[in-house]
Amino acid sequence: MKQDMIVILDLGSTENTVIARQIRDLGVYSEIHPHDITLDELNKLENVKGIVINGGENRVVDGVTIDVADELYTCDVPMISIDHPTSKCAKKYDAMPTEDEMKAFLFEECKAEANWNMKNFVEDQIELVRRQVGDKKVLLALSGGVDSSVVAALLIKAIGKQLTCVHVNHGLMRKNESENVVEVFGNQLDANLVYVDATDRFLGKLEGVADPEEKRKIIGGEFIRVFEEEARKLEGIEFLGQGTIYPDIIESGTKTAKCVKSHHNVGGLPEDLQFALVEPLAQLFKDEVRACGVELGLPAEMVYRQPFPGPGLGVRCLGAITRERLEALRESDAILRDEFAKTGLDKKVWQYFTVVPDFKAVGVRNHERSMGYMCVIRAVNTIDAMTATIERIDYDILEKIADRITAEVPSINRVVYEITKKPVATIEFE
Repeated sequence: MKQDMIVILDLGSTENTVIARQIRDLGVYSEIHPHDITLDELNKLENVKGIVINGGENRVVDGVTIDVADELYTCDVPMISIDHPTSKCAKKYDAMPTEDEMKAFLFEECKAEANWNMKNFVEDQIELVRRQVGDKKVLLALSGGVDSSVVAALLIKAIGKQLTCVHVNHGLMRKNESENVVEVFGNQLDANLVYVDATDRFLGKLEGVADPEEKRKIIGGEFIRVFEEEARKLEGIEFLGQGTIYPDIIESGTKTAKCVKSHHNVGGLPEDLQFALVEPLAQLFKDEVRACGVELGLPAEMVYRQPFPGPGLGVRCLGAITRERLEALRESDAILRDEFAKTGLDKKVWQYFTVVPDFKAVGVRNHERSMGYMCVIRAVNTIDAMTATIERIDYDILEKIADRITAEVPSINRVVYEITKKPVATIEFE
């Protein structure tokens, strides 16, 4: 079922996503487009029922006050403008419309239907992917993260065996994550899955490397090389599937907003791969991606997976990575996640993990003096990851976690809880 759409034209507002979410929350699909969209380009969009011209503090670009094309003001589509007093639009708001005002615009003026939901979205995207790909083949780097997992499940629904997923285990995954990817996609969903265990290759490259940025470069660069090697073993691949989502596009910059950070979901693949992109999640926000995963039937532990850095445990095994500390980190992290799940903290805390620094402290084990690693627990809450507060965990829970880690991970003899906010700390340690 084709969903009705409201187009938001960006005239320098910092609240485009707020407007987009308000409209979607009322059951109508919305998309943000640049202010200089032409009438021909607008007419090529399907089921446009209304236009929101959204002005703001960045409306002056290079000394010029921007506006939409005059021809748009005369098009036969209901239109409102927000924070834009010089707009030629007949209906203007000085601030974001109230829920009742937006409802009146959507359902009375635009005659839009509240048909934006995940079932309809999935059906639409399956049709669009089939139309784009035809009988060609698609390659996808499947990390096991939320975005890549959801796009893989959607592409499997759309094109089945025309999709090949490549999962590279760099040895820096959390406990059982690669195994879960193989089970869900290789066994349950019967995907064409290429599993590459490159643990020794990555850890060999990382041996003796302590600098965080150098570790990141090695991990990212090596991933590209491994993925490229696997891609060149396959024949007939013309498309590259990516888990790009809407915040990625926004953070990468628009015509009226500066780039926050560049995104490329396969780590910046070389141009000579010559793939066209398939990005069916590109207009979804993160919570909508999770809802899409639920609609597609992915397991909860995959859909609600914790945020996880691209270099994986490599930036939580502080200093030069050793196999002993990496294994201690993996086991302690698994215990923390298990205890958070038992107490309901997994649904309350935005991100939580353990860190194992590269030094030992004296302790007592089996009535003898022993040297062991320290395990640091980090648990934070945030809205946008720009700032973060700590979670005040009950001491009984912390004590149980500490007891389990020191009992089940012999190389760790101390557990501490890190209580620094962001700023001055960052969420991750490296």
